[in-house]
Amino acid sequence: MASNDPTNTGGLFIGRRPGTAPVRWREDVRPASQRRRRADAVIAGCLLAVEVLLCLSLLGPQPAGWLWVGSQVDYLTGYVTAGIAATMLGSLASLMITMAVAKRVDHAWKLVRRAAGHRQERGALERIFAICVAVAAVAFGIWFFIIEGPGPTFAPII
Repeated sequence: MASNDPTNTGGLFIGRRPGTAPVRWREDVRPASQRRRRADAVIAGCLLAVEVLLCLSLLGPQPAGWLWVGSQVDYLTGYVTAGIAATMLGSLASLMITMAVAKRVDHAWKLVRRAAGHRQERGALERIFAICVAVAAVAFGIWFFIIEGPGPTFAPII
């Protein structure tokens, strides 16, 4: 009797799609030397730091850089629309490229962690991105409400 459980059939009720079988990890992996495992752990830490920097760059330096590029396009062309379009399209393109690079770095991190002797099945990119967004939101809130202040809106200083 065929199982109709979507977790067994890759989401389909008629059978499994090719290439959607559950991943089965080998249990009989030969451990590497202690020196090699330490080196792999250091490389994994460096890759994780690169992931963090890539995610943090999405929330500060890249948008600021594209705002500058947009202002230069506006200045050179005389069209505000061209500056806004350059800012938006550039930001979107750099976001997609950065996330593609971060996904590849995350895959390399998983492989190096496995080589270091850890049973690494999931990447860390999603958690890193969520933490970076939370840190950026808190930092912006502190800057906006405490350092800069919303300012008076009903009685502006003339």
